[in-house]
Amino acid sequence: MATTATVETIRAVLDEAYPPRLAESWDRVGLICGDPGAKVDKVAFALECTQEVAERAVAIGADMLVVHHPLLLRGTSTVAADTPKGKVLHTLIRGGVALFAAHTNADSARPGVNDRLAELLGVHPGAPIVAAEDAGGAALLDHWGVHVPPADLKKVTDALFAAGAGEVGDYSHCAFAVEGTGQFRPEQGADPTEGEVGELHSAEETRVVFTAPRARRRQLITALRAAHPYEEPAFDIVEMAPTGDPEKLPGLGRVGELDRPMPLKEFVQRVADRLPETVWGVRAAGDPERIVRRVAVSSGAGDSFLDAVRGLDVDVYVTSDLRHHPVDEYLRAGGPAVVDTAHWASEFPWTGQAAELIAGRTGVATEIIGLRTDPWTLSAHPANPEA
Repeated sequence: MATTATVETIRAVLDEAYPPRLAESWDRVGLICGDPGAKVDKVAFALECTQEVAERAVAIGADMLVVHHPLLLRGTSTVAADTPKGKVLHTLIRGGVALFAAHTNADSARPGVNDRLAELLGVHPGAPIVAAEDAGGAALLDHWGVHVPPADLKKVTDALFAAGAGEVGDYSHCAFAVEGTGQFRPEQGADPTEGEVGELHSAEETRVVFTAPRARRRQLITALRAAHPYEEPAFDIVEMAPTGDPEKLPGLGRVGELDRPMPLKEFVQRVADRLPETVWGVRAAGDPERIVRRVAVSSGAGDSFLDAVRGLDVDVYVTSDLRHHPVDEYLRAGGPAVVDTAHWASEFPWTGQAAELIAGRTGVATEIIGLRTDPWTLSAHPANPEA
């Protein structure tokens, strides 16, 4: 089907599905190379852009390559063609292939990498292990308390409502007010609206409480200071626990019910059977006979969530790149069983999800580059374990 898609068209679809604001602060996502105005007839997908993947993208006639792992995650001072990353970029640019990465933003998004992993293993993709800091909309809220002189109440609250405060579902201007007495003593250098420098002053005040999206905090503080009559407005902000549907909240990892209970040893075999095969394979720690009903998953390197998983009501945690000491301490502290997969295997299935997204939204031809880029090429066990 003929299309008029450009690199910018594809970027816009990917940014909508995997919002860049969901990326971790250390991450580097988005368009890495390519002309946003260039025409795109074919998009290729891979977990990461190795030299072999770049050459394959050129060979199959792709105009754009979408990957999960950013090529330039850490700073570099050169992309010379005789350096590994420089050679990759020169191959792509000479071949007319734009490169785009959706990394931790795709991990957190709904649906995203972790949803795909959970569904593949027969796990309902429920709440995230860790909710995203910026979940968008009103998913993550602040609880505000603002003290205002009664005569200025309407002016201040109108400014706050205009800046996004007090919206709850289909209702706006939501707030609660209580009367009280405030006091303060202006010190040297102050320019008080009421009271005198050096003298304790008390006056009637109204405390207004409301909720507002955490993402609007900066705008609300600016609006409050502009509208409030006091030189130093009195207010407090408390971060609230997520109030949206937990199963719709973006964030890293997923927690959910397994489609049917089974012993750990059977579940581990399922993981091995359903994920792409690697030399590394799958390993696990825990009682082989323990029944698994509830599962936590986190694609890629997930040992930073071990403490969080210990506090969840789950029977097993599936992730990648686990290390000896963190796992040992986690198990001795009472953590549930763990299943350790190859990093590439837990994340590569996402390429199918991303390809379906682009094909469905743009009509552009897509192709998944199935090269196994897991770096491990050998695995050995004793040839004669009885000796």
